[in-house]
Amino acid sequence: MKIKIRAYQTEDLPAMTALWNGVVFAGNAFPQEETMTNDQAAAFFAAQSFTGVAEQNGKIAGLYILHPNYSGRLSHIANASYCVDENLRGAGIGEQLVLHSLQTAKALEFKILQFNAVVASNTCAMHLYEKLGFVKVGVIPGGYRNKAGVYEDMCIYYHTL
Repeated sequence: MKIKIRAYQTEDLPAMTALWNGVVFAGNAFPQEETMTNDQAAAFFAAQSFTGVAEQNGKIAGLYILHPNYSGRLSHIANASYCVDENLRGAGIGEQLVLHSLQTAKALEFKILQFNAVVASNTCAMHLYEKLGFVKVGVIPGGYRNKAGVYEDMCIYYHTL
């Protein structure tokens, strides 16, 4: 599968919004509870330090956002979120997005990439992050409330750049 990861372009926004909203609607990974309109998504993606898309055969297969996790004296720590088209999961697109985000974060002079809330039931993501050298800091019991209202554990990970 040939995937190209690049900075997003305005014409990518409808597909990006649909992908992002799909993860939000599923209610088992992202913290947001409300989906975004196209205008809201345009502003959201533009506000990131970097927004990348995975393109396959001219279609958006996935995306990631990268931004400071904190401000001030902690602004050297980046945070990222990823989503992959649900029909293409398991094909390595997520891994390519994470690897690209590590390179981009380093190029943007971040020192650490930290994930604040990896839901413990998202075992595929946890396995990938550990495979790529992320360190699991700990678990926050019941830290994530999924769409069904069930509180799940969430994990914190980091990777030095």
